[in-house]
Amino acid sequence: MKKSHWMILSLVSVALLLSGCTEFDQPISSESEGFWNEFIVWPLVSVIKYFADLLGTYALGIIAVTIIIRLVILPLTIKQVKSSKKMQEIQPKMKELQRKYASKDAVTQQKYQQEMMALMQNSGVNPAAGCLPMLIQMPILIGFYHAISRMNATPAFDLGTFLIFPLADPSIVLAILAGLIQFVVLMSGPAMDNPQMKVLMYIMPVMIMIFGAVLPAALSLYWVVGNIISVIQNLVIYKPWNRKKIEPATTGGAKK
Repeated sequence: MKKSHWMILSLVSVALLLSGCTEFDQPISSESEGFWNEFIVWPLVSVIKYFADLLGTYALGIIAVTIIIRLVILPLTIKQVKSSKKMQEIQPKMKELQRKYASKDAVTQQKYQQEMMALMQNSGVNPAAGCLPMLIQMPILIGFYHAISRMNATPAFDLGTFLIFPLADPSIVLAILAGLIQFVVLMSGPAMDNPQMKVLMYIMPVMIMIFGAVLPAALSLYWVVGNIISVIQNLVIYKPWNRKKIEPATTGGAKK
């Protein structure tokens, strides 16, 4: 699991870096050709512009689109939470398997992997469930970056500001805010119940701050709004305040 998290984080980093290598500073229009332009960038630009015209500013348009995107992936987020809860429930059995197959020889480790996969399947745990929302958001995030950058390069668009922050320029304030709220998201969600995910509590917020400090503020605004929605989702779905009530009882039972 830890290796998979590092792999995902690496993919996000590489994807964001590669996203700026082609056409990021070129104007965008309905006549722009190519799969990426026709099916990702221009549709995002069109939707943002539609809500910007409807609500009065591009900042509000971006916020509206962010809310819509998060509502669309909400079913996957719910699956992520359920999978994380099941993962928490089978942690004692997983540790028991680790002790049973502590030897590092190939045969023992193969048996360990087989029994671990059987345990997860029988318990209805899908290790990939926690990654799906992130993987789905990757092309959207890259598309947002392209859309904002190329709208900024198109004379017909004027992104304006959000409060005092120009949306086309980087904003350290919004970047830090996005990272801090991301930390709250992880604190209130599955990372607290899965020791293997706790590394994300420290890496993801820092990564968001770093990217937000060099990318357009519109992208940081997307992160801020999206993370606020995630906090609300965790409070409603995951109910983190129940943790303190459950943990003592679970610990007491384990001692017996």
